[in-house]
Amino acid sequence: MPKFIIEREIPNVGSFSPEELKQASKTSNEILCRLGTDIQWIHSYVAGDKMYCIYMAPSEELIREHAKLGGFPANKITRIGSIIDPATGE
Repeated sequence: MPKFIIEREIPNVGSFSPEELKQASKTSNEILCRLGTDIQWIHSYVAGDKMYCIYMAPSEELIREHAKLGGFPANKITRIGSIIDPATGE
């Protein structure tokens, strides 16, 4: 299944409390349950005013639907072509 990175512009998200992040995660999980098994949230990186989320889904449209139902932005969605790490260079 294709993997995507979603860039979400959320003012001050890097300063959210653990409880606020927990609530955001809970909301996302509830929407994922409603949408079924065709979409999976892998993890997210929180930095400054942005959140970068890694998802597996059959289409960009399903990711946009998740964002719409959850009430959070999906400012940029990019399909991941390859993944490399330090071992790639060995």
